[in-house]
Amino acid sequence: MQGVLDIPGMAAMGHAQDAQRGDPGLGWLYYSLARLVKPSVAVVIGSWRGFVPAMLGRALADDGDARVVFIDPSLVDDFWRDPVAVQAHFASLGLSNVTHWCMTTQQFVASPAYLQLKETALVFIDGYHSLEQARYDYLAFRHLVPAHGMVLFHDSIRVRPSRIYGEHNMYEHRVRDLMDELRADASLQVLDMPYGDGLTMVRASAVPEALRP
Repeated sequence: MQGVLDIPGMAAMGHAQDAQRGDPGLGWLYYSLARLVKPSVAVVIGSWRGFVPAMLGRALADDGDARVVFIDPSLVDDFWRDPVAVQAHFASLGLSNVTHWCMTTQQFVASPAYLQLKETALVFIDGYHSLEQARYDYLAFRHLVPAHGMVLFHDSIRVRPSRIYGEHNMYEHRVRDLMDELRADASLQVLDMPYGDGLTMVRASAVPEALRP
């Protein structure tokens, strides 16, 4: 997407971007999947400066009038706390189809907006990377994902320490442990992609009814 990597922070957080070359890395995949899957609503949990919501938002805008539900409580800093600034941030990329909810997944699940969701064929999970929270995020939306849809997990192929919340709040990324759990479920397909900080795609095992033209 033109100009996305020119915004400070958009080339960070391990999506294999290369700002000097104007290469969005995994952003190509996010855009393409949104065009292929064609969700009426895509859900994104967590984003440093909105790279994934922007890539999905651009894809859905280019393909029609679908929208992105973006959930981030802005616990790392205050970037997502001002609704006017958030709207302007995405508007600078020509996007009006990204709706931000400044809350945790737990808070969103308790809101009327969650009850209004009927289906989401594309979910991107990149919030707090503990095993427990990644599992909660997954279970909160799994039942809304149709057979042709999928859930994407970022930071999912290795265990490593994170100091994003400060030196005294260090914790370990443990999303990989959830991926190991999901691999044990014969009803699922789980594919790791070792690019950037790692991406895993999870979807229901293929059945003829899931095929789309």
